[in-house]
Amino acid sequence: MADVTQGVPEADVTITRPGLLPVIELEDDSLQSDMMTINMGPQHPSTHGVLRLEIKTDGEVVEQAIPHIGYLHRCFEKHAENLTYPQVIPFTDRMDYLAAMNNNLAYVLAVEKLLELEIPERVEYIRVIMAELNRIASHLVSFGTYGMDLGAFTPFLFAFREREEIFDLFEMTCGARMLYNYIWVGGVSHDLPVGFIEKTRSFLKKFEGKLKEYNDLLSYNKIFVERTANVGILSLENAYSYNLTGPNLRGSGAQWDLRKAEPYSIYDRLEFDVPFGKGDMGTVGDCWDRYMVRILEMGESARIVSQALDQLPEGDVHKAVPRNVKPPKDVECYFRSENPRGELGVYVISDGTNVPYRVRVKSPCFTAMSVFDVLCRGHYVADAVAIIGSLDIVLGEIDR
Repeated sequence: MADVTQGVPEADVTITRPGLLPVIELEDDSLQSDMMTINMGPQHPSTHGVLRLEIKTDGEVVEQAIPHIGYLHRCFEKHAENLTYPQVIPFTDRMDYLAAMNNNLAYVLAVEKLLELEIPERVEYIRVIMAELNRIASHLVSFGTYGMDLGAFTPFLFAFREREEIFDLFEMTCGARMLYNYIWVGGVSHDLPVGFIEKTRSFLKKFEGKLKEYNDLLSYNKIFVERTANVGILSLENAYSYNLTGPNLRGSGAQWDLRKAEPYSIYDRLEFDVPFGKGDMGTVGDCWDRYMVRILEMGESARIVSQALDQLPEGDVHKAVPRNVKPPKDVECYFRSENPRGELGVYVISDGTNVPYRVRVKSPCFTAMSVFDVLCRGHYVADAVAIIGSLDIVLGEIDR
């Protein structure tokens, strides 16, 4: 029988990246494959917004993944320099449009820091209730769309079923379902309506069993685990190096949460745990860990809301709302809050007028996108979809 290997140059097979695909170096250059460039997006559904990914592949293996952003730029920071302080709030809704309450809160807390305002306790509790409900709603979208990215449609339907109930609560409070302008400087636009507390408690009671349902449906599904475990491993060192925050940092094993580490509002009065990646299904810092942190965080947010409802004091939610927001001249502040996608930083400079001199925002999604190339190299093209979904980006916040 003829030797089918005769005449084929010997291949030096070396593993250049632990746990990833082997790179085969051939002596004969004529047998080397050509690099191919694939554009994924900007209309591709798995890019989670208007994003173009320039992927350079050798066959099915990703050699480089270059994100191209800027398709959704709305000049938020420049707009803020031409609006009064309260008028900026609706524009913050439209950055991370899946977590508008949290955006409102971060900006308002920065302005209140400039004004040195004392906020009524009832307002503080209401803000935390709304922020944590919005965190659950945001993570539900992450859970549902991630399953759909990897071929499972049912989780999306389950996630939006619960999300609609949270939107019902927001609508009965302020009239809006997705973009709210609810958290104002010094207060909130509306007090909690009659029936809100009872309806929220009813939702929390039902939601307790939903997390197990999600885990049975997707988290421990064999196909889902094989698509996400040991894929896109982000070491803790790289997470710190690229300044990742929020669930993406905690997925790499760090127990860092601003609500615990540097408590603001009334978070220091509430008990909750900080979920972090442990490598239960693969390696610490892989796609599955980042996904699971968000699932666990929904349970912790439900705990926070329940405690806040128990402790909710009476009071006037408009008592501290200033008639004219005009911070002192030549003062500035930087405030960061723990948003669903990480630490949202807001930097404000005042020139003594009722219009901010400068407003700048540090986006957690922008820093998460910067590590995408590192995570993709050596993986298959299909894994790039799993990796970008695990980072849970929103382009409205990246471009601003």
